[in-house]
Amino acid sequence: MSMEMQLARVNHKGFIAGYLEALALVERLHRLLLDVVKDEFERVGVLEINAVQALLLFNIGDNEVTAGELKSRGYYQGSNVSYNLKKLVEMGYMHHQRCEIDRRSVRVRLTQQGREIRDVVAKLFERHAEGLESKGVIGPEGIEDITSSLKRVERYWTDQIRYIY
Repeated sequence: MSMEMQLARVNHKGFIAGYLEALALVERLHRLLLDVVKDEFERVGVLEINAVQALLLFNIGDNEVTAGELKSRGYYQGSNVSYNLKKLVEMGYMHHQRCEIDRRSVRVRLTQQGREIRDVVAKLFERHAEGLESKGVIGPEGIEDITSSLKRVERYWTDQIRYIY
C-alpha cells in the first residue's frame, strides 16, 4: 500500500472517530440541557412540569400549532408528543381546540400560565448566552460556526432518511 493510501486511511479513521465523538457530545449536551432546565424549575419552585414539557412550551412560544406541526417544525423531538400535550392541557399550560377545517386535528397554544413557563426558560437561556460570551467561552463567530455545521449535518441526515423511503 502506498504512503498516500495509508495516510488517507489514517485520516479517514480519524474523521470517523471525530464524528463518533461529535455524536456522543450532541447526545450528552441534549441530556445536560434537560438537566439544566430541570434544575432551573426546581430552583424557582415549579415542580409539576418536566424539562421536556418546559422546552415544548418555550418552542411553541406565541404560535398556535397542531401536534404534527410540532414535529415538522422541529419544536418537539420526542415520541410521546400526544402525552405531553395532554398533560400540559390538563395542568392549564395550554389551550387546545379542534380545527374548523379538519376536525381530526387539534390546534394548541399557550395559556398565560404556559407563557410564564416559556418566560422562565427564555430568561434562563438569556443568562446562559450572556455568561458564555462574557466569560469568553464562546463568542458570536463560534456560535455561528457551530450552528452552521450542525445545520449541514441536519440536512445530510434528513436527506438520508428521505432516501430510505
